[in-house]
Amino acid sequence: MPGTVLLLAASPVGKGCLVDAASVLPVLAAVPPAVLSGADTANVVELADPLEPQAVLTRLRAAAAAPGPLTLFVTGQLQLDRRQRLPHLALARTTPATVRYTAFPWNWFREELRLRHAGSTTLLVDLHADAETWGWLRGHALDCGPGVAVHGRVAPPAGRRKVAAPTYMKAVATVLRSGGRPPVEQLHQMALARIAGEGEVGDLVLSGVGAGTGAYAVPGLGGRPVMGVAPAVVAPPPSAVAPAPAVAPAVGLAPAAPSLPAPRDSRSQPPVPALHGPGPRVPEGAPPGGPAEPPPPGKDPHAAISTAVRTGHHADADALAARWEQAAAAAHGPGSEQALHWTEVRADLAMFAGDAERSCRTWMAVADARLAAGQPADAPAVEAAVDRAHHQWGRITDPSRARELGPALAGLRGRVPGRREGALDHVHRQLRQLQTQG
Repeated sequence: MPGTVLLLAASPVGKGCLVDAASVLPVLAAVPPAVLSGADTANVVELADPLEPQAVLTRLRAAAAAPGPLTLFVTGQLQLDRRQRLPHLALARTTPATVRYTAFPWNWFREELRLRHAGSTTLLVDLHADAETWGWLRGHALDCGPGVAVHGRVAPPAGRRKVAAPTYMKAVATVLRSGGRPPVEQLHQMALARIAGEGEVGDLVLSGVGAGTGAYAVPGLGGRPVMGVAPAVVAPPPSAVAPAPAVAPAVGLAPAAPSLPAPRDSRSQPPVPALHGPGPRVPEGAPPGGPAEPPPPGKDPHAAISTAVRTGHHADADALAARWEQAAAAAHGPGSEQALHWTEVRADLAMFAGDAERSCRTWMAVADARLAAGQPADAPAVEAAVDRAHHQWGRITDPSRARELGPALAGLRGRVPGRREGALDHVHRQLRQLQTQG
């Protein structure tokens, strides 16, 4: 199966630039696609100094929807937005005052990649941080999702008015151009050794899988270990419609192919319930359809759900997710993150089944539950739930059903406008058009 490679290099224009990110693209582009991907063949998408976060999101979403292995090479600089203090990948137009609106929220990576099958996604990063973001990273994880292998480094501020070079990513490209494709962990270590040999020390190194990716300092003279990064507090949302925790577009492309609904954190899932009652039970790893017991304790039910989706047994997949949703609500409360995770999975499953109305209703229920729990309207999870509800509403083909849901969505949009300008106006315009349809 062909792989997919996304080469993303971005940094602000002008004095706010910390790293010459785009300078690495010619070096990476010289590497054969199959070597970049580690697959026999690969499609390569290149983004050089993009202007708009939505443009990046569209390319990322398309790449995440591809069924084969996905490798992302991301080079740039991290900055915090002033409102929520969350990390963003700065784009060409980003300034400290406009991060929230002109930069790419890092947690969009998590949300767009969270539905991919575990082990199919690799993220290689060469990032630079300003002083404020560097301090933030000492106490927070750069979370990329539970099934994503992340390798790379975050470099500290290089000094006043100094533009750094993306030496880690250039080292990665140099290794790949030398012939062969070592395992990604070995590739990562070889790149670190190269930059350490050139005197770069003290970087925050990322290496591992999932939200708890380990962090440490590049060894070398003067390099002080950085404390391990703890997993970030998760407030992630929904499907592949909108981005994720931090935001999502009101109108976007849905994933082309269903993938594994990945758990937020397997440690937070409720114990497997010994549930009995109506509805099919899907054993882990077995084709759904016949009666069977739920997965044994300690097993991740997402694999069974993924199998059901891929084989077209959408009702079975939803039934299993519903059982876990009920168990999580009973164990942790209906508004808990554990229960809402399963509600969000069911919203994704409705989308995969082609039931846009049910997906829209479920996303709106998620947003209402989060707001009722006291989460602010600009919380990443709330914004993304509303954005995804908005997207699914636009895919409802029955005008009467869309008209029925429109006022509720408009009310929700009034409370949660999101980051995309004109989202509420879009709902009102669509409602007016629906009034003229039978």
